[in-house]
Amino acid sequence: MTPVPIFRGRVIGLVGAMGLMLTPFAWMLATSGMQELEVFQNPPALWPSVWQWRNYRGALTAQPFDHYFLNSTIVASLVVAGQLVTSATAGYAFARLEFRGRSTLFMICLSTLMVPPVVLLIPRFLLVDRLGWVDSYAGLASTELVSVWGVFLMRQAFRQVPRDLEDAARIDGAGPWRIFWSVAIPLVRPALATLALFAFLDAWKSLLWPLIVTRSLEMRTVEVGIASFHSTYQTNWPYQMASAVVAIAPVLLVFLFTQRYLIQGLHLTGMKE
Repeated sequence: MTPVPIFRGRVIGLVGAMGLMLTPFAWMLATSGMQELEVFQNPPALWPSVWQWRNYRGALTAQPFDHYFLNSTIVASLVVAGQLVTSATAGYAFARLEFRGRSTLFMICLSTLMVPPVVLLIPRFLLVDRLGWVDSYAGLASTELVSVWGVFLMRQAFRQVPRDLEDAARIDGAGPWRIFWSVAIPLVRPALATLALFAFLDAWKSLLWPLIVTRSLEMRTVEVGIASFHSTYQTNWPYQMASAVVAIAPVLLVFLFTQRYLIQGLHLTGMKE
């Protein structure tokens, strides 16, 4: 008889946690359809009295959001491609190749995760500025092409690949690169999909670095464009929330295409050595 109350308590707890997580998104959606003054009425409205669809058209045409979306798409694609290449190659090297100082080098890489990203903003900007990449796609994407978390994820994934398969390919005459590309990579596709999803999310929602490294209106990303409503329209909340709702759409689409790999890919990071 005791498992039933425990099960009900867990369900109630999960429903409550889900409600807390969805509340900001529900508020954002409701605000996107309100009139500008309706947001500030007392008591606050939980849902617009008349849905204002023109907020979406007005928000997306008040600024060149089509160009912002293009910039974010290009930067996110470069970051995803870069992290997939660097994380897969470095992860395979740490998992399979024998070289002096491998464990020490891997621990040094992991230790960089303890450094707050904000500490590196000034050195990153000085480096990008010295290279002449300020206000360019190279400046936006170059500092995000390597992910230490991605290297760790791929290392754990490659360690789960049976060595017998690699030994069989080696006996058949396959070289290290052939083994990596034809044997190991197909077996870690869930981890690659997980890495691609998180890399895309990080690049798409990035605000501070694009805000620092871009100067012109043409190089702004979606997040910088949404934040600019504070200065341009003196905090026009319906416009800002409408543009935020539209900005979430690509994230949801990417998640729908990769969700079947997500849990399996994350599971690989927790498997024992």
